[in-house]
Amino acid sequence: MKSLIAILTVAFLGLGTPALSAQIGDDGLHKQPWFSTTFRDIAEDIETAEAEGKRLVMIFEQRGCIYCERLHETVLSDPEVAAYIQEHFMVVQYNMFGDEEVIDLDGRELTEKTAARAWSVVFTPTIMFLPETVPDGMTTDKAAVATMPGAFGKWTSLHMFQWVVEKGYETDEHFQKYHARKLEEARASGALVE
Repeated sequence: MKSLIAILTVAFLGLGTPALSAQIGDDGLHKQPWFSTTFRDIAEDIETAEAEGKRLVMIFEQRGCIYCERLHETVLSDPEVAAYIQEHFMVVQYNMFGDEEVIDLDGRELTEKTAARAWSVVFTPTIMFLPETVPDGMTTDKAAVATMPGAFGKWTSLHMFQWVVEKGYETDEHFQKYHARKLEEARASGALVE
């Protein structure tokens, strides 16, 4: 009986359980409770993220996207991944076919859908990682330090976020090599069970 009470207490408090699942917003997109809502002024968002000691990440999605759903339900809802992203990144969601106003780094006023076209976003989800400071005169796609098109599993996604935090894009270690090394380290330590 005591063990049943302990299990129910842990379940009630949410200890040892996965992070809350994504909700569907009015726009039909999956939402994480820790996503940021901004005016979509990219330079301002980079500065806000930097002031919080974080990096800006933009994620493009679309209504009905099964890969977006998979990303939210299996990766972004994973407690380890969600905690890492929340600690290091400010995430702003974009609708690939949306009409909300966006201000590019070069000052151009766009909509979400014209920004997606201008920045060559053709898959959902697509995650764009922005630099720590606002570059002069560049467009967002040219300033991005990395872009991750498509839905990947937990380890690939987590490693990409880690690679950006560690500024792997400034080193000679390509992301694929970094990812392979991190997987091997996780296997060796027993953290990765396949």
